[in-house]
Amino acid sequence: MKIHESTENYLETIYMLTLRGNPIRSVDIANELGFSRPSVSVAMKKLRTEGHIASDANGFIILTDSGNAIAIAMHERHVILSQWLIELGVDPKIAVNDACKIEHIMSEQSFSAIKEHIKKL
Repeated sequence: MKIHESTENYLETIYMLTLRGNPIRSVDIANELGFSRPSVSVAMKKLRTEGHIASDANGFIILTDSGNAIAIAMHERHVILSQWLIELGVDPKIAVNDACKIEHIMSEQSFSAIKEHIKKL
């Protein structure tokens, strides 16, 4: 099943916010991404319906197993591609922005090949 880029971005953002150790609310996601609260609310409803997020007893957003798996995969791609581009001499800001775009369209085969190539360096 193909996951949409927006879904991957939201899940990765939730994951990154989780790494900071604070409970996550829709407003936190809106602030992080620079989106309106109503837009994020609609996206959270969709993610909840798809089974990628849930709410804890206090109403904070948490990733389900499926959401966490997608988020970790996207985060890994983002980090590895960003570092790779920076090592190739790309300006760090440009590398991070480009990696954010590439991570969603790159095949698993190509990404695996890049990871293996980096390991050999």
